[in-house]
Amino acid sequence: MSESGSDSGPDSGAALRLENLERCFVQGGVELPILRGASLTLMPGEIIALTGPSGAGKSTLLHIAGLLEKPDAGEVIVNGQKCSHLNDLERTSLRRSELGFVYQFHHLLPEFTALENIVLPQMIAGVAKAAARDRAKTLLGLVGLDKRAGHRPAELSGGEQQRVAIARALANNPRILLADEPTGNLDEQTAARVFEFLQQAVESSGVAALIATHNIDLAARMDRRVRLHEGVLEAV
Repeated sequence: MSESGSDSGPDSGAALRLENLERCFVQGGVELPILRGASLTLMPGEIIALTGPSGAGKSTLLHIAGLLEKPDAGEVIVNGQKCSHLNDLERTSLRRSELGFVYQFHHLLPEFTALENIVLPQMIAGVAKAAARDRAKTLLGLVGLDKRAGHRPAELSGGEQQRVAIARALANNPRILLADEPTGNLDEQTAARVFEFLQQAVESSGVAALIATHNIDLAARMDRRVRLHEGVLEAV
């Protein structure tokens, strides 16, 4: 069964709608279809686990959902706005205001403290430094790291670094959080703890979250689980 929402219009209240996405790559003159009509509706405050084997196209799907890559066909609708005809500047603006990203590798800036890593994206978006610092402190408290605000990434554990990355992703109050194997490099106990903080952050902010993971235990704790199989999203 393909996964889609019950409402057909872009104004259904969904934070994110993916409609019949298609994506094909060409390698050595051979076409490799990755997405074959993948559809999904993600509502505010909902956490969906995106599962599937390595190479199934989960990262490609997230890149398209996050407006980092364009599909060959289909539509991405962010907060009711269709994105297929947006130019690069418009896509960047929408991505900055509506989307937050967490990757398997935290990508924190090593020369800046945990607090500064969360302040910077806000200042780039035009937030005053004092207000950005206040929000960064709040977010660090939300992920249990308020006492580590002055530490640089090298002084933090892997789990702490990833929690800073989660806080950074939420810095500009996005409506949608996309995460690609956010606990993939962590041991089982640390992964569970990081997910707890992620879950708390989503619940407190009302953000809609789509999280790609191979961790079936964590996937089972999310609101819904979908599997990418032969280019189509299926409800699990």
